[in-house]
Amino acid sequence: MNKDIPHYLSGKDKLLKQVIETIPAPEIISTKNVFHDLMSCILEQQIHYRSTKKTLKKMLLAADLTLLTPANFEQFEELGLRDKKLSSQKCETLEQVVDFFEHNAPHWEQLSDEEVRAILVKKKGISNWTADMILIYTLERDNILPLDDYHLKQLMNSLYKVQGKKAMRAVGEHWAPYQAWAVKYLFAWKEFHKKQ
Repeated sequence: MNKDIPHYLSGKDKLLKQVIETIPAPEIISTKNVFHDLMSCILEQQIHYRSTKKTLKKMLLAADLTLLTPANFEQFEELGLRDKKLSSQKCETLEQVVDFFEHNAPHWEQLSDEEVRAILVKKKGISNWTADMILIYTLERDNILPLDDYHLKQLMNSLYKVQGKKAMRAVGEHWAPYQAWAVKYLFAWKEFHKKQ
């Protein structure tokens, strides 16, 4: 993270300034692997960085893999998913994603946020929330505000006393162009206080 970001956000939002001063800076190591992280989102219904279920980790261990790719997905399916009962909808989404990556190789880093989102949400079962998580955590885009995130809604309500996307967006506008970093700080603050 650019060391100027916390200073910038602190100057834009007094409440966020208190959050930033209370906790260590969020440190998240990205896989940079859109396929792997999409599979994580689909299988766990949350991005693996914040997962508490460790479902994907256990599946990968069973398949003797560390990172999912289209090339090793058959092995993962045979060994990691062997005893798992997935819904037909989830299976269909997994198949669509595998098929897309087998026939396409987007240069994700070169695409705009809007282009990335447009590609992802075309797939059945992939929502705006999933696209936001990929943009924030996998591609490490700075200015994403995940308005559909349950935890962010809770935090905005408890800290800022706002509800609804319009009000959340109004708060988030003060964080631009580092909305994603503000969100990461808020999530880190929540985790920090859960451990206290």
